[in-house]
Amino acid sequence: MARKKKGDVVDGWVCLDKPFEMGSTEAVSRIRRLFNAQKAGHAGTLDPLASGVLPIALGEATKTVPMMMEAKKVYRFTINWGVSTDSVDREGEIIGRSDVRPTLDQVKAALPAFVGEIDQTPPRFSAIKVDGARAYDLARDGVDFELPSRRVVIHSAEATAAPDADHVEIRILTGKGVYVRSLARDLALALGAEGHVSALRRERVGPFSTEKAVTLDSLEEMVHRGAASEGLLPVATALDDIPDLAVTEQDAFSLRQGRPIVLLPRQVETLKTRLSDGSRTVSAFQGQTLVALCQLRAGRLEPDRVFNLS
Repeated sequence: MARKKKGDVVDGWVCLDKPFEMGSTEAVSRIRRLFNAQKAGHAGTLDPLASGVLPIALGEATKTVPMMMEAKKVYRFTINWGVSTDSVDREGEIIGRSDVRPTLDQVKAALPAFVGEIDQTPPRFSAIKVDGARAYDLARDGVDFELPSRRVVIHSAEATAAPDADHVEIRILTGKGVYVRSLARDLALALGAEGHVSALRRERVGPFSTEKAVTLDSLEEMVHRGAASEGLLPVATALDDIPDLAVTEQDAFSLRQGRPIVLLPRQVETLKTRLSDGSRTVSAFQGQTLVALCQLRAGRLEPDRVFNLS
């Protein structure tokens, strides 16, 4: 006999405005406890020293987390000139000092070299695993190791302000796997300066933005007055940029059973015009209910992930 899962059936996304000095794992645990949800996960780690958008999936929404891991992200951060640290943030040990203070114009001139598809080496203080151990644990223990560079995409980068000679504010739009601290480190090196990230805020992850975000305090208030659903976004929120197709009750039943459905030629042509970047992923809906994420192949929709939503 199957063991009954602990917690309630809760399906949807929480667009959390993660507070400063809270880890992503702790944030997920707090949200899961607030909703008493059976299952929870997050779409993209946000450092404890960063604030901003942390999308947290509950229940069936966890099946869409891989889609959000690939989503574009917007960060706004501040570089503090004059001091470099081993972690490239203000918690690290000082490893360099300099009197060089790049101007706003100099930063603007240097940024284009970091836009597009570039090679980036992750910071030593990161969650990347090296021979089974986290890089940040090895770095704290003084272990000598190297992290390989990786190809990442920065779609745009803009220096927006220089409040004083010691600081510059930058806003970037990125693809998957970009480290803001690595960008700050490499930008300082290119400008012949020392610097570290003194403030970092994530403003967007795919369709989740600060405009939709809720704080922990506001969520707790909703839960205490029995209105937790006010802080919950639909599972399909994560699929905003994926073409959708309305299916019949019979086709929905087939998809839920893991069986493909055959489409009409006009349906195939319509979907092809809406698909981009070689993607074949389509979301199937029966009315307003998400049924499955599917792959369009040879005139058929083949279910990849099936959702148990009422």
